[in-house]
Amino acid sequence: MGTLSNGRGTVSFENLHAPGLDWRKASRTDLDPILKDCVIVAEAPDAKDHPHYSIPDGTRMVALSDDKDPNSPVLYFSRAEIRKFIEGAKDGEFDDLMATDEEMEQAAAAAV
Repeated sequence: MGTLSNGRGTVSFENLHAPGLDWRKASRTDLDPILKDCVIVAEAPDAKDHPHYSIPDGTRMVALSDDKDPNSPVLYFSRAEIRKFIEGAKDGEFDDLMATDEEMEQAAAAAV
């Protein structure tokens, strides 16, 4: 059985498409098993027989999914891909995709 942690606590969690992984989510999110509200990431097994030529066997991988549904699809990225994305996010390249304050208030109200 896998787990889900937000840096403040840990609960049991299993994604049917990636059993046994220990998932993490942002510490700003709720860990209550009823209120699912975040993108989750996990260290995944190393790549083996990946269909893309740029991902050779043994490449360290990261799994990405959604905690709202244990049947959510799981996407796999190399750590190099994740690094490039996080560096872009830190540089503000995706700030236009963030929720507005109003959208955050609406999401909080819908969660109660």
